[in-house]
Amino acid sequence: MPIYEYKCRKCGIKFELLQSLDGTNKGVTCPKCGGSEPIKQFSVFTSLGEDSSECESGVCPTCKIPSD
Repeated sequence: MPIYEYKCRKCGIKFELLQSLDGTNKGVTCPKCGGSEPIKQFSVFTSLGEDSSECESGVCPTCKIPSD
């Protein structure tokens, strides 16, 4: 199941929600204010492989976790 990102129309906070693949926002409410009909946000998928130059230092630049 993918994670979808939303922004509340009422209070403006951004939140994530694990949903089925249909990805409809039917019944989704804001966890802060309870507002309905949040706006689905465009999210970017990324993946760093073992050959990535970004992890050559031995520490992932995004999460600062030492690589194996």
